[in-house]
Amino acid sequence: MSGTKASSAPTVRDVAALAGVSPMTVSRTMAGGHNVRPEVQERVRAAVEQLGYRPNQNARNTRLRKPTGLIGVAVTNLANPYYGQFALGIEEVAAAHGRQIVMGTSGGDPGREERLMAEFADRQLEGVILVPAAREEKSKSVPGAGALPIVLATRTVSGADFDAALVDDVNGAAAGTAALLAQGHRRIGFLGDLAGTSTAQRRYEGFRQALEKAGANFDEGLLAAVRDTGMAAAAVSRQLAGPHPPTAFFSANNRTTVGALRAICEWREKGRMDARGVPALASFDDVELADLLGIPLTVMSHDPRRLGAAAATMLFERLDGAAGPGPRVVQLPVAVHNYAVHNY
Repeated sequence: MSGTKASSAPTVRDVAALAGVSPMTVSRTMAGGHNVRPEVQERVRAAVEQLGYRPNQNARNTRLRKPTGLIGVAVTNLANPYYGQFALGIEEVAAAHGRQIVMGTSGGDPGREERLMAEFADRQLEGVILVPAAREEKSKSVPGAGALPIVLATRTVSGADFDAALVDDVNGAAAGTAALLAQGHRRIGFLGDLAGTSTAQRRYEGFRQALEKAGANFDEGLLAAVRDTGMAAAAVSRQLAGPHPPTAFFSANNRTTVGALRAICEWREKGRMDARGVPALASFDDVELADLLGIPLTVMSHDPRRLGAAAATMLFERLDGAAGPGPRVVQLPVAVHNYAVHNY
C-alpha cells in the first residue's frame, strides 16, 4: 500500500496542469512568489491544496538553509566533446566546495530547457550553470530566473542580468580571420547560427571587423546560417559548387567545423578542386585530429575546462555572498594556431 501511495504522489507538473501554468511558475510560487502575479499565485496554491502536493525533502532543507549539495549543469548537447571538458572543470570546483553536479541537456530547444530548469528548481538545487539554448528575438527570458541562482556560460541572453563566463569571441574571431587574410585569402565564407546564439553573433562581429580592417569586402552570399554538422556540410558543398567559390571558410564552432571538414574532404577525394587547391578553414574551437586531414587549418582555441571552472567559481562566489549585487562577466582569452599542411 505504501508503495502505491508513493508512486501516485502529486508532482509539480500535476500542480502546473491543474493551475494552468508552467512548472517553473509553480516552483517560483513555492519559493516565495517572486515575479509571479498574485492571482496566479492564488491559482497555484489552490491547486497545491486540492492535490495535496508537498515539496520534497530537498525543498525543506533549502527553506531551513541546509544545502542540498547539488549543482545543476544544463548544456545544449552532451554528445559534444566540448561540453565533456566543460563539465569536468565545473566538477573540480564543485568537489572543492563539497558539492556534486547534476547534468542535463536541452538539445538546444528552449521548451526542453524550461522543463529541465523546472526539474532543477523542483529538486531545489543550490544553483545552476546554464549554456542557454538559441532563442528567437521575441523570447529572450531565461527559465528559472528568480527561482535559482544562475550563471550563464559560453553565451548570454539579451536582457538577462546574470553572471556570465564567456570566451573572448570578438577578438578571437578577429585574430583567426586575420590569419586567413595573412595567407592571402579574400573570399571567405562564414558558417554560423547568427539568428540563434550570441556566440555566433559575437564571432561574426570579430570576423567582419578583421575584414574591414584589412579593406577586404565580404560577399553576403557567402554567409551560411547553419546550426549543425549536416547543415554546415551542405552549405560548404553548395558554395564550392558555385561559379566563384570561396578560398577559405570561417567556422563559428566545432560542430560546424566537422561539417565543413567532411564537405571539403569529399570534394578533394572526388577531384573537384580547381587550380587553387584545397580551401583553408578557420575553426573556432578545437576539433580532435582535424590537423591530420590535410586541410589548411587555423584554430581559435580556448580551454573549455577552464571555462567551466570559471563559471563554477562565479556561482559559488554568488552562493557564498562574496559577489556584488550586479551581474559580472569574465572573458577567457583565445589563442590562434596555424597548422601547416604537407602533401595534400
